[in-house]
Amino acid sequence: MTNLKNVNIGPSNNAPIGIFDSGVGGLSIAKCISEQLPHEGLIYVADTLHAPYGEKSIDFIIERVNTIAHRLVKQGAKVLVIACNTATVNAISQLREQLSIPIIGVEPAIKPAALQSKSKKVAVLVTQATSENSQFKSLITKHQNGAQVFIQPCPGLVEKIEQGLSDSHCCDQLLRRYLLPLIAQKVDRIVLGCTHYPFLQQQIKRIIEEEKASILLVETALPVTLQLISQLERHNLSAAKSNIGTRQFYSSKNTNIQQELFTKLWQNPLTLQSF
Repeated sequence: MTNLKNVNIGPSNNAPIGIFDSGVGGLSIAKCISEQLPHEGLIYVADTLHAPYGEKSIDFIIERVNTIAHRLVKQGAKVLVIACNTATVNAISQLREQLSIPIIGVEPAIKPAALQSKSKKVAVLVTQATSENSQFKSLITKHQNGAQVFIQPCPGLVEKIEQGLSDSHCCDQLLRRYLLPLIAQKVDRIVLGCTHYPFLQQQIKRIIEEEKASILLVETALPVTLQLISQLERHNLSAAKSNIGTRQFYSSKNTNIQQELFTKLWQNPLTLQSF
């Protein structure tokens, strides 16, 4: 395994922030970061060729996380954001042992959901890999605050988003399969435990409204961004306010369909490059 602490990175505060995910889901995090920190440069990497991570082995996820992190560090990233719940729970600990730069991960927002829940029934939508992860289960035990937490694996949802089929009938059917049992349990908070899932918020809310349920959705883009800001300040890595932050986008599966999907989700024109 390459020791990334030996990789030389530039000391410039105006160096970019590296953000990566198994696919386009992390754009929900990157967009929030971009809006809150317009003066910071961003490099976003989607490992779409190997998406979704949620159905891959832990060893495979670790190998991909290390490969992408190594590349981003070589490109001068001063801090890394693992904008993927599955990658965070399976690979962030070993990556932190290798890297000397700050690394921010994404954890499902179970703590605030449990604290805010009035029915004390909370659901978490996650990938298959996250649902089986021991660290994830420990996170629930630590933060459930007396609430009953329903873990709902959602195979297939990431694929629909990656294929640009968020508004399709088949995606709607999947959502209903996963949501209706939770609504029947009378949960009042649903945690979006994968960074892809915020791109399904409107579809999820529509189903909740049709069922005449009162459920709030909880996601992590802003908390992750605030943690990033804290780490930049703590390590004296914040870019100058006068800096013009560039945005670079990469995918391990750079196709016209990916270009269109990135542009649609980012809601601004962009150029997608091969990673």
